[in-house]
Amino acid sequence: MADAEGKHARRAPPQRASGPKAAGARSKSSYPRKLRIIGGRWRGRRLDVLESEGLRPTPDRVRETLFNWLTPYIAGADCLDLFAGTGALCLEALSRGAARVVMVEKAPHVAERLRRHVESLGAAGAEVVPADAVNYLVRPSRLFDIVFIDPPFKSNLIAECTALVETRGWLKPGGLAYIEAPSRLGEPALPAGWELIRSKKAGQVGYHLARKTG
Repeated sequence: MADAEGKHARRAPPQRASGPKAAGARSKSSYPRKLRIIGGRWRGRRLDVLESEGLRPTPDRVRETLFNWLTPYIAGADCLDLFAGTGALCLEALSRGAARVVMVEKAPHVAERLRRHVESLGAAGAEVVPADAVNYLVRPSRLFDIVFIDPPFKSNLIAECTALVETRGWLKPGGLAYIEAPSRLGEPALPAGWELIRSKKAGQVGYHLARKTG
């Protein structure tokens, strides 16, 4: 009887693997683990990228197009990045000849990683400021040649930041503002006295270059 019962007994369903091995079977995140500097003195250098909520490194092809636009202006420029994140924009600017960059980053652990990147590159002229972008912009200002405005896509900060850059006097006459936003939003609204001089889309990313005319 035991043999008969064993013959007709239902097999238990196979157990699913658990733990690290099972987790490894999942599809890997597409989030970039490395930041590659595209041009200039640090061309080809790769820096570790932290995964953090709202952090969205500017894609390589967008960054390459942007710095092609900025080629006539980047040498000796003072640059301000209000949402520095990985540092992709300002570190690229320094690599290509900018004189000074100020990188504003709200998340403390991301700001600390930026400091490490600055140290590893020996990036003289780079300053990391752990602060909220809007709070930073209401401080006493100084003039910059180029301002990068690339907030998290889920935020609604572009209009507020461009207005503060203009009214608080952060951008020199003739200076440039780079704006990155979801492509579905189209061209950004700009403060009076700014003109849009370049605008492109790459997938979900819309990227734009404006000039302060007065």
